[in-house]
Amino acid sequence: MSVVLAGLCTVDVVQRVAELPSPGEKVQSLAVDVAAGGPAANAAVTVAALGGEATLLTVLGAHPLATLARADLEAHGVEVVDLLPDHPDPPAVSAATVRDRDGERTVVSRNAASLLTPAPALTPLKPASAVLVDGHHPALALRTVRWARERGIPVVLDAGSWKPVLDELLPFVDIAACSAQFRVPGPGLHERGVPTVITTAGPEPVRWSTVNSSGSVAVPEVAALDTLGAGDVWHGALAYGVGKFELPELIGFANEVAAERVRHAGPRSWVDAVRGKGMR
Repeated sequence: MSVVLAGLCTVDVVQRVAELPSPGEKVQSLAVDVAAGGPAANAAVTVAALGGEATLLTVLGAHPLATLARADLEAHGVEVVDLLPDHPDPPAVSAATVRDRDGERTVVSRNAASLLTPAPALTPLKPASAVLVDGHHPALALRTVRWARERGIPVVLDAGSWKPVLDELLPFVDIAACSAQFRVPGPGLHERGVPTVITTAGPEPVRWSTVNSSGSVAVPEVAALDTLGAGDVWHGALAYGVGKFELPELIGFANEVAAERVRHAGPRSWVDAVRGKGMR
């Protein structure tokens, strides 16, 4: 399976602590990791871990921090297409603190909203079984979904929060995979032309609906050690499974992969555990 993923790549600095600090409190971390992060980037790592070909379209630039993110992605089998390779500013950075006993976390981040990304030419891209966009680079997202529509490739939207570009993006979306906090101004997603809508809610059942049917799929009960990026992993598994599974089995597959992620502490410690799951 080959998936093109377009969107945000951050540099994640992750501190693991016994307890989350109160305002003004200083605590010593138990461990620290630095890795690439962001919805599209983590989803790309998931696709590659499952055995697929993952091509990430994003913006990193020439800053030394970008080198760290690029090296992490390439080490995990992701092909990175950097739209602004000479951009001198640092990439978006996310600072996360994870509580050791249950994987609960706090995150402070800055996304790419202030960065004007050009709309690239996408003709050299390989054929793909699915496309995933997160909307963080609007021009990139629109060019990517139009490229997919011209070739009959299904489009998955990682809908974490409403973004202005979604007004233009939604008519091209086949599956909108939404967080429980996602809110649509005005008409709903089906009314805006999205055939399939899926809503996740952490450990609660995942709800889905099409124009003609609806249902829910239970999430496996696991002892969570790290929830950071679990939603991104879920979206990556979903995109990988498009064309391989039908609803609701597709959701069950994504639930299984995300559950494996939260069983492991650290941003990449789960990767080996999911290898081979996509080959069934």
